Amino acid sequence: MGSIITSVMSGLGEMTALLPVNAPMMEFPRRFLDRGVGFAIGWIYWFCFFVMAGGQIVAVANTIKFVYDDGTTRLAWEYGLRIDSAVWVSALLVIAVGLNLMPVRWYGELEYIFGCLKIIFIVFLIMLMLILSVIEPRENAYYHETLGTKYWNSPWGFMRSVYTVHDYAGHEQRIITGSTGQFLGVWTSFVDIFFSYVGLDVFAATAAESRILSHNAENYKMATRKINIRLVVLYTLAVITASFVVPSTHPFLNGHAPSVGAKSIFVIAVVEAGLPKLAHFLNAFFLFSALTCALNNIYVSSRILHTLALRRQTGPEFITKRLRMCRQGVPVRAVLVSSLGWLLGYMGRTGSVGQRLYELKTYCTISWLVVYITIAATYLCFFRTLEEARQNALTSEQAAAYDRDAPTYPYKSHGQWLKAAYGMIGCMIVLMFNGVPSLLQNPVDISRFVAAYVTIPVFVVFILAYKVRKWALRGGNSRKGEGRWAWLRRERSNDLRFVQVTDLGADGKRLRKGKFELPDGETFWTKRNLRFVGRWIWVWLK
Repeated sequence: MGSIITSVMSGLGEMTALLPVNAPMMEFPRRFLDRGVGFAIGWIYWFCFFVMAGGQIVAVANTIKFVYDDGTTRLAWEYGLRIDSAVWVSALLVIAVGLNLMPVRWYGELEYIFGCLKIIFIVFLIMLMLILSVIEPRENAYYHETLGTKYWNSPWGFMRSVYTVHDYAGHEQRIITGSTGQFLGVWTSFVDIFFSYVGLDVFAATAAESRILSHNAENYKMATRKINIRLVVLYTLAVITASFVVPSTHPFLNGHAPSVGAKSIFVIAVVEAGLPKLAHFLNAFFLFSALTCALNNIYVSSRILHTLALRRQTGPEFITKRLRMCRQGVPVRAVLVSSLGWLLGYMGRTGSVGQRLYELKTYCTISWLVVYITIAATYLCFFRTLEEARQNALTSEQAAAYDRDAPTYPYKSHGQWLKAAYGMIGCMIVLMFNGVPSLLQNPVDISRFVAAYVTIPVFVVFILAYKVRKWALRGGNSRKGEGRWAWLRRERSNDLRFVQVTDLGADGKRLRKGKFELPDGETFWTKRNLRFVGRWIWVWLK
């Protein structure tokens, strides 16, 4: 799944590096696919972050209600259990709105600090899980021998041949075994994993307000490549090392945990390793991480809504006019409207908390799949447009600007058009079979099935609404010679003006950031080299 996401992100990074525009996720489809598609993606993209903010705050409200009780160890945050979740949601909403109304420079510094803390924490988790898997167990540990790779062997391992079907309330209905159960287990894991990867496109969505990104194409390349590194190195290693310590058959991982926090494989690992106090710290940091993600969701959704207002695509003029207003560079009203997504957090007070989280996750998953399919398709059109522009260029300077092999071309990924096709097809397959778990229930869970595919007709309706509105503004008549169905014709500009190129050094070579070149090449163990290696690692991780 990570390879699919990185394939899409590489294409987005290349387009953004060459054309640093405002709201690239909606502008590029508008230019290279169709204006109606750009309009639809803009609203769906806003919807993704709007709902994600609510989903994150539901997670925050339920992470506070931390309880871990496996019969041997009991941990609980009593104050979280005693206080109603609505109180936490209300208090955090005030804090979130206040932070998002800060000047962008201050908010950006906070986000940078938050990001650095989370990267350090992930590295800490990887090292901790690795250490727990190889050291001698503590006296109060749940096991009495070094684990090593024990849980990678049968009957645990990744490819379990058992798939459990749960009903609406989370109760077990039936068990599917054999190759079918094995396939369903792997497939549903793909869908769940995709939800963990959404939002990696933020580096492009926030580029308009970043002086570093908007004035240096090399930073787009760095941002895009860092995504691949974080996916492969940090996320993958964190899961792999945790799988050394906790078996996949653990009941808390299979729907029997007493709280949301107790479902964490890392919390289970430290408790069973005889470090129960560390579980409180881990749960607290997970709470902090979910809260900062919710803050970021409000930021991105407010900027998307502001961009839609600038293009007069937010409805009546009296609404659009107010959404366009800014104070000290902050679209205040867009922030307030986007913050309303946190009101979804009050859903956690009624019904099944797991059901609420599942519905929000499903809405976001299907919406992001549609967005990523569109971005991959946009890149394929962009690739063809770029080649045509290079062949039809009037001057050598124009041809060089559109030449992917030129040293001044900001960023390219080798075989990117194949990667874009792979990412598009991969997302389409996940999209098509996203609702399989609901069909396995008896009776079929209609609400979950609808949630798994509802964005597709909404996407089509948005495109048709844009077409109809534009056709109506022209008086309901096609231009002479266009025909009755001319209003459905693709409208795109293929605009490649104002491209950005990479600066070259005095020797005619591009100035590369993050390149590994030791200052003292003769010997490695010098202070300058070690200092450089430390800075180089931090540049690629931060």
